[in-house]
Formats: sequence, structure tokens, C-alpha cells
Amino acid sequence: MIYGLRTLRIKRTIKLTKPWPKHPKIYQINTWPWLNSLSQRYEKRITLNNIPDEVFELELKYFDVIWLMGVWERSPKSTEIALNHPGLRAEYYDTLSDFKPEDVVGSPYSVFYYHVDAHLGGAEALAAFRMQLMGRDKFLVLDYVPNHVSVDHIWTLEKSDIFIIGNEDDLKVHPEEFYKNYDMVFAHGKDPYFPPWTDTVQINAFSPIARDKAVKTLLNIASKCDGVRCDMAMLVINDVFNQTWGERAGEVPNKEYWEEIITAVRNEYPNFKFIAEVYWNLEWQLQQQGFDFCYDKILYERMLRENIKEIKAHLKANWEYQKKLVRFIENHDEKRAFKVFGGERSRAAAVISLTLPGARLVHNGQMQGFKKKVPVQLGRTPIEPENKELILFYQRLLKAAPDRSLGEGEWMMCDPEPLTGYDHSHFNLIAYQWNLNQRYQLIVTNYSPFFSRAHVRLKNIIYGSHDWIFVDMLNQKTYTYKGLDLDFHGIYIDLKPWNSHIFEIRKKREREDFVAIEF
Repeated sequence: MIYGLRTLRIKRTIKLTKPWPKHPKIYQINTWPWLNSLSQRYEKRITLNNIPDEVFELELKYFDVIWLMGVWERSPKSTEIALNHPGLRAEYYDTLSDFKPEDVVGSPYSVFYYHVDAHLGGAEALAAFRMQLMGRDKFLVLDYVPNHVSVDHIWTLEKSDIFIIGNEDDLKVHPEEFYKNYDMVFAHGKDPYFPPWTDTVQINAFSPIARDKAVKTLLNIASKCDGVRCDMAMLVINDVFNQTWGERAGEVPNKEYWEEIITAVRNEYPNFKFIAEVYWNLEWQLQQQGFDFCYDKILYERMLRENIKEIKAHLKANWEYQKKLVRFIENHDEKRAFKVFGGERSRAAAVISLTLPGARLVHNGQMQGFKKKVPVQLGRTPIEPENKELILFYQRLLKAAPDRSLGEGEWMMCDPEPLTGYDHSHFNLIAYQWNLNQRYQLIVTNYSPFFSRAHVRLKNIIYGSHDWIFVDMLNQKTYTYKGLDLDFHGIYIDLKPWNSHIFEIRKKREREDFVAIEF
């Protein structure tokens, strides 16, 4: 038995030193309601310790990284506040027709303690889940909230400058922004453009003690997973924090918060990844401060507005910037993709978000076409019908999307060319390619409500006199083209509204019998 334990530790060490894929596919799971749903499905209590094998083999199959949102202990006070909040109560009843008070489990972003919640199985269950992932060559991401903790967090009992402190006048003038805990007045955590989060207390990002606690907290988290998604990461940038809190925060440090924190963690865990939730065009700045990936809200909003010109301009940005973006069309903060994009357009947007460079994020429920956005304070989700056709589409898309090996290659945009001077529908096509050695993949999406066509030329390829096979992985069709025609014209593309091709391209081998398609 002692030998077996030692072997396990050795295997774990080997797995932890393995680098992440360059362009990982990430699956976001709201852990508490997910386990609740699994418990109902399997008619027994499911925790992170006893996830059925078929869940790993089916639901998690095509992903490189699993993000378990909300594993940390929830605050009792936060749960009470969430239960009695008038606006949130309206959302609860809108989400769950049979809502009950016990459905409110508190916000996962009002962290009481960075311990795995016992309801989910505790630390041992998380370790078992991680080992299951490691055995399937997958990585685990958890949450870190740099800006605040729960109002009843144990740190509030310390006499230090960990938090932003107010006074009795602040409490009288701004009662929604400050609260009193024993003899101390604390500021609630906030985003400067929105009302404060009244279930949280604001950490002072300029405080050396607070930064030291952040490092210790993250080192503890890093022992349990392979990366963190950092909530509202831009709020603790020196300029942003200073503009938000001014003199209350004290003197601006010489070093940025994230430069200090990430460096300290990487000294102990070199392969540990940092993912930033970030807005306000601060993605590049956070990338420079050490983040591996940053949210690409810009692409999301441009796809939502159907602004093809701006989408293409965004995709032509610097490669160093592109490869560190998190592409998504849904997450726990956004409305359900199937509802806001619509069925057909959500598919086109999904093809783009899952085939670009950078991290590609899918939210639990997105593939089923669920329409109800679930408040994070709930521990239960509504029962919605699954869209079987959409599930099949996502299975094909995830299988066809650039894999780990192709992600090691080169990505570049293609420029669709018009067939005639009078046909401008080519502008509706978004096209790009992946190359690795002699392997080529071409993705073309008609991101418009109009029939569109064009010639598309791949770069860095000479077809010559050979015939070439184009296998459409998304639509499960195979075509053969003459190389000389491809060199002269490029490939002819015509697509119905919101449709896409994902072509795997290879030279035709002898004795392969496909019908050649002439231009």
C-alpha cells in the first residue's frame, strides 16, 4: 500500500508538469447545480467524489480543461442577503417556477473561505475529481476573486489594512456602499460603474498585507488545480483601483498587483495558468502583466451586433494578443446564447468562437440550447427540454475544431474574393486556416442572413497537378477538387445564411474514388 501511494504521487507530479494545450477548449460548470442535476438523473447523491464514468466519457469528452465554478465555501451571511434581495428574488421566481428558499445557496463570488464546500464533497472529493481528469489528460480550473471576500469573512476580525475602511459619516451618507462590523466600518466590494455588491467587503489591492494573503491563498489553490479564472481581474490594476478608491486605498504601489501575485505563484507552480475576466479594453494590459488568457468580450459583442466588418478587423489584431483571448458566446454572466443569438446565428457564432486561436469556452447548458440564465446564487437549475439537433451539431463541431496538434501550427486569415464585380456577398464570409506541416484546415462561416458565395484561397500551399480531398467535418461531406483549378481560382464556396464549413484538406491518394467537382 505504501508503494502504491508513492506511485500515485509520482504520477501526479509527472502530470502536473505537463504543459497546457496552446489553444484549449474549456468547459465551464456551475458546480453546485450541476451536481444537483446529476443526483436527480442517477437517483443518488452525487458529489465530486463519485461522478459516473459516462459523464467524463460523454459530457466532458471533447474538452481539454474543466472549469468548476463555485467550489469554495459559501458565506452564511451572503446566503441570507441573497435570499432577501428583492431584485434577486424576482430572478429566482422567474428561473424556477417551483422556487423554494432552500434553493438559494449564496453567491460563489462572495467567498467565505477558500476550502472546498462540504456539500460538494470537500477537499478529498475535489482531489478525486482532479485525478479523474488527469487520467483523461484534462486540466482543472477553479475560481479566484481578487477584489473582495464575503462580509463575514474571518479576515474582517483582523486589525490590519487588508480592506478599504470607512467611518461613521460614510455609513450615514452612503449606507449602500459601507457597512459596520462590530466597531469597524468597511466598504462593500464594487465595480465603479455599478452598485456595490452588498454581500462582500472590498479588499485593498494596494495593501502589502492583502497582497501577501493573495499569494498564500493562490498557492493553496494552485495545489488543488491547474489554473484559476480570476473574477473581474481589471479592478485591481493600479490605475483602475486608484480611480475607484483614491486616497482611501493609500499610496499607489510601484508594482502592479498581478505582476507581483502571478510571479510569486509561478515561482512555485511554473505551469499554473491565469485566466482573466476583463473588460474596458484592458485585455492587452493584463496579458502584459502575466495572464495567459483574457476574456474576449469585444468579439462577443461584435458577433451579437452582427457587425462583420468589426469582427474581421478584430481578428486581424496582433497574433500575440489573439492567442491569449478567451472566445465565448455564453458564460454565467451572459444571457443564454440560444436565446440572444437565436438558433441559426448561435451556431455560426459557435463555429467562430470554437475554431479561433486562444482559449475556447463552452458553458454548461449551451450545447443543449437552454434559454434560462440561472442566477449564480441558486443551487438548482430549471428543467428545460434539450435540443437534440443542437447537441449533435456541437458534438460534430467540437470534434472538428482544431485539436491540440493542429494548435501547434500556424493560423491566418483568408480573404474571400468576389465571383463577379456585382456580387458583394463574399464580404459576409469569415474565413481562416490552420496549417501544420502538410496538414491544412479551412473554416468558412457565412455570418449573415443572406446566401453568400466567394472564392477562397488558402495561403502557403501549392496544389499543383494533384487532386485534393476536402472533407467537411461539420457537415460530413467529402469533395474532390483539381489542384490546377484550386491554384487558379481558389476553392468555390457558397453558403446559406449562418452556415459554415470546416474542411480538413489533404492530397488525394491513388485509388481513392470520389467525384471531382468542377468549377
